[in-house]
Amino acid sequence: MLRSDQLQPLRSSDFIAVREVYADAIESQGEDVYTKQQTRAWASLAWLPGVLDTPLSEGIGWISLEKKLVVAFAVRYPFDRLALLYCRGQYARRGHASLLLDQVEKEACDEGQTRLVTEASRFSYPLLLRRGWVLTAIEQIQIGGVSFERYLMERIL
Repeated sequence: MLRSDQLQPLRSSDFIAVREVYADAIESQGEDVYTKQQTRAWASLAWLPGVLDTPLSEGIGWISLEKKLVVAFAVRYPFDRLALLYCRGQYARRGHASLLLDQVEKEACDEGQTRLVTEASRFSYPLLLRRGWVLTAIEQIQIGGVSFERYLMERIL
């Protein structure tokens, strides 16, 4: 069972580790629900300048650890949006994302937010539905010229 003491606030010294988590999450789990082309295009965003820089540096984030290894992370940016939620494939389905969501939702509520929004992938969509998030729309986007479907969702706090 995971414990809240496995969570730590995201610091700038964690940025390389969370980029590794981001890429690993997509590469290790992506081909179950995405094409190889989609997986490559999406994972490449971890290392492109400017893509994750603003949410990481200006957002409010948390990391989840196992034996001092960063295995998952979540970031709110801006304050009413879950911008990033990723877990290394090897550590998926162990409760890290739920623990991070508990923290993010509690923190947003404590700050006076009344709702959170997000753009969910096929990875996070089922988890968010189980946790009370509601689908508001489906949209098509392009990443590196490759089409993706994502799910616009909200959670009333």
